[in-house]
Amino acid sequence: MARVIRPLRKCLQFSSSSSHKALMSQAHRLNPIPFPPENPCVLFKTLRHYISEMRRSAFEGSILRLLRNEIRYELERHPPDQPVTKFGAFTIDERPGEQWIRLEREYGGNENIKIEVTMFDHARTPPGEDVLLHITIIVNITKRDSSEVLEIMCSAWPNDLEIDRLLTRRGEKMPAQPYAGPEFKELDDDLQNSLYDYLEARGVDDQLAVFLHKYMKNKDKTEFIRWMETVKAFIEIN
Repeated sequence: MARVIRPLRKCLQFSSSSSHKALMSQAHRLNPIPFPPENPCVLFKTLRHYISEMRRSAFEGSILRLLRNEIRYELERHPPDQPVTKFGAFTIDERPGEQWIRLEREYGGNENIKIEVTMFDHARTPPGEDVLLHITIIVNITKRDSSEVLEIMCSAWPNDLEIDRLLTRRGEKMPAQPYAGPEFKELDDDLQNSLYDYLEARGVDDQLAVFLHKYMKNKDKTEFIRWMETVKAFIEIN
């Protein structure tokens, strides 16, 4: 027996306390090895693997517990609403799992209007006011007998919509450095007002901005819960 203990002491370098004996016994039950082993270091490797597995299991268990608690909290505090599929004449593509949505409608019998809408992408804080969240929307208007696209980039604030810039392009092709015209606010005031009227007639107006902020607040919560569920499901896989 002394011949076994001496190489074990040299290889493992731990005391013969009762706690170590318990771990060794548990490791032996999980992965039985001959004792005395031909190579005493095999016992050390088995024990190290067992301890590593215990630590990994405890770490993953902690993550899963926190995720479950957070999901339950979000669902019980303010559960997200079922997303609507229409707003006025627009149909809405929710784009689950993505950071944007699409609205689409026909107008005047020969126009197709597609609106790409981001989730909240930045904010501003006017002096003495609350934080104002910003949504970018890109309006693409095409006509039935034309390959040209009128693209209008806008900012949707909580209570109003602002036009930032507009340009035309041919179909899906976009030059590497297109001329996008001047800043919208540099245009003649009457032209600015006419372009706002042009969009308003097609349902792109302040009411749409108000709706999109409400919609995106709900989507933000929905996507957060979906993200946590996805992470939890991945960690649960053995």
